[in-house]
Amino acid sequence: MLRYRVPTPAVVTLLLLQVIAMVLFVSWYGRIGQQDSPPSQRKVHVLLLSSWRSGSSFLGQVFSQHPSVFYLMEPAWHVWTVLRRPGARGLRMAVRDLVRSVFHCDLSVMDAYMPPNYNVSQVFMWSHSRALCSPPACPLTPRDQISEEPKCKLHCDTMGLQRAEEACHSYSHVVLKEVRFFELESLYPLLRDPSLDLRIIHLVRDPRAVMNSRDQAIKALVQDSALVLEQEGNMPPDGQLRVMQEICRSHVRIHETGNLKPPDFLRGRYRLVRYEDLVRDPLTAIKNIYDFVGLEMTENLEMWIYRITHGTGKGTRKDAFKITSRNAEDVSLAWRTSLPYTKVKQIQEVCKGAMTLLGYHLVESETEQKQLDLDLTARRQHHQFTWKVPSKSTGSAKAG
Repeated sequence: MLRYRVPTPAVVTLLLLQVIAMVLFVSWYGRIGQQDSPPSQRKVHVLLLSSWRSGSSFLGQVFSQHPSVFYLMEPAWHVWTVLRRPGARGLRMAVRDLVRSVFHCDLSVMDAYMPPNYNVSQVFMWSHSRALCSPPACPLTPRDQISEEPKCKLHCDTMGLQRAEEACHSYSHVVLKEVRFFELESLYPLLRDPSLDLRIIHLVRDPRAVMNSRDQAIKALVQDSALVLEQEGNMPPDGQLRVMQEICRSHVRIHETGNLKPPDFLRGRYRLVRYEDLVRDPLTAIKNIYDFVGLEMTENLEMWIYRITHGTGKGTRKDAFKITSRNAEDVSLAWRTSLPYTKVKQIQEVCKGAMTLLGYHLVESETEQKQLDLDLTARRQHHQFTWKVPSKSTGSAKAG
């Protein structure tokens, strides 16, 4: 019988070529599979849009405390604090680019707004992020436990954001809360970006309640208010009312774009949430929000949500920016007994269109305002909204 002997070097070369081909095929197939994988198997990005004093810190914590979420509270604060001069409209692209980088877990973008050799503690409201208080960012709080901000401040400060970046990459969801977007158009590049699975949650609140809450934190909001109005120097006497007008206009623009006439790439990725509905039935509302972004409720979170929304606290000027255990529904109605009716009438005048669109009834007298058994929050039905914005401008502070 004839036998053929293949030279040993040829065998080795053939085997090496086969191994290389297999490695290249597996790498190529893996990349294709990653690109074609359904959104549920990829990182989900959530942008919580709201305005100051609208309950966004509470809803932000609902995300932050979830074991699958990497959360940052208002990273665009750094842009507004450092750049300032162009005003809200001029800063929106810088804000958008920062948000994009953070969604990709590239936190080096923060270097442009920080002093040399900065610590995590110099990130705005960093200790409100449970992810920065949990491994791998910090060993203090297990991921499935509720974090405590005072302990986080004491034990989790480190130099730089390397551990924070590592943490960001390890979560299925990245959630950012922002109060510095006044329209959706500047976010279109993010919504079109195939590497982002972006969902937008738009939180609104009765403008009368917002004004009442702003009165408790008026000094803390001076700089932001000036940027909203693109105002240098002292605020005008009617500055707070003008800020409320711009906030109401922005809610109309965002909701009209996101829900009434969305472009194809935005359909199914926008959700309006009213603070009043959120506090009326917190567990149901939050479960629906979790479903929208692909998160599951846990028993730990259910207990925490109930506790934080059914406390006895009323909220004071001292804890205006803290998340404490309160009766959330009572707090949402506080404006009806504490806000002067003269101011209520002014707010209703400048925000009437937004209030009509979002389902907030006007009051016609001080007696009606203080009649607490009178429900001023209409049940929303999406098909009934036909009101249009007088101005087609999509700017932030100059829109009509």
